[in-house]
Amino acid sequence: MPELAFSRRAVLRGLAVAGLTAASLTGCGVPAAYVPEGRRGGQDRSDRERSVSFSNWPLYIDTDEEDEQRRPTLAAFTERTGIEVRYTEEINDNDEFFGKVSPALMNHQDTGRDLVVVSDWMAARFVHLGWAQKMDRAAQPNVAEHLDPQLRAPAFDEGRVHTVPWQSGITGIAYNRKALGRELKSVGDLWHPDLAGKVTLFSGLDESFALLMQGNGVDVTRWTESDFHRMCDQVERMVKKKHIRRFTGNDYTSDLSKGDVLACQAYSGDAVQLQADNPDIEFVVPEEGGELWAESLLVPNLARHKANAEALIDHYYAPDVAAELAASVNYVCPVPAAREVLAASADRETAELAENPLIFPDEEMRRRLAVARDISSAERRSLAARWNALVGV
Repeated sequence: MPELAFSRRAVLRGLAVAGLTAASLTGCGVPAAYVPEGRRGGQDRSDRERSVSFSNWPLYIDTDEEDEQRRPTLAAFTERTGIEVRYTEEINDNDEFFGKVSPALMNHQDTGRDLVVVSDWMAARFVHLGWAQKMDRAAQPNVAEHLDPQLRAPAFDEGRVHTVPWQSGITGIAYNRKALGRELKSVGDLWHPDLAGKVTLFSGLDESFALLMQGNGVDVTRWTESDFHRMCDQVERMVKKKHIRRFTGNDYTSDLSKGDVLACQAYSGDAVQLQADNPDIEFVVPEEGGELWAESLLVPNLARHKANAEALIDHYYAPDVAAELAASVNYVCPVPAAREVLAASADRETAELAENPLIFPDEEMRRRLAVARDISSAERRSLAARWNALVGV
């Protein structure tokens, strides 16, 4: 199980630092940045170069217990296909990575990477700029058959033709039920007087806004700017009252574990790990709903081994492989059929993962989950300015 000190989702900071550069590219429509449909792709060397370069986040793949440098699912892919995988854990922040690869993509050059994993709100930028190649689904039968229906149609990538979820997750509320002495059922419960100074929210705009809007009854698949500002007005009042202890990145898990806070915005994958150490920690998808999100695989424009990358993606959509990955990282598995594989495991702890709704959400939970529409480039600068003023970035 990955160490709790690192949360792939929670370290993201929206536009706090390098994101302003990203916003300027998309928001101002820099002509050189956009790659039109007819100029996308390149000479694929997959047939003669049996390799693929895969860039991912740290602690986001299965590892061998005796050799942490060995990734069993990658080794199985190489053994089956003969394709060597150059695996690099180089993505620590969406905007930082965007800044690293954008000069090459903006100038219509190969990035040296065939496959990358970024959060869907960042994947939206790649898609809108024409920097993500359309995949050949005919070569990906596992994706076609096993991709979770609830993740098939994000607003930024109709039909999921440019992206495929690597792992998914839920933004909800985590709290210490024993210390609080009662249940939390809604976002509104965070504002109860007995939680004054004991609540944290995420600092990143893209990580925070959807759940808070859902608390106001907003349909986040079609939220408006007025919905956003109404939510910010509410948060601003709570900041002035000092009801919100602070805005956090990945360190929210430490605050909750130590008892510095009693309730917080949280991610389902972290909650699974928190509960393993402290059974008093609860994670709830609020009555008003929770955000279902994904971090997705995409093939950058001009990647030299596109077919090999597509084969690797399809490998991870085989239910047995998806199950092995899910058992290691504990996020929402984008392959529902992997549940049956885990349930059949002879190892009791592994089999129990099949019944964990934070890895395989049940139908009751799914009815409360929604994939939020992304923030458009036209909206981003003004909305980020409002949010960052609240957060104190």
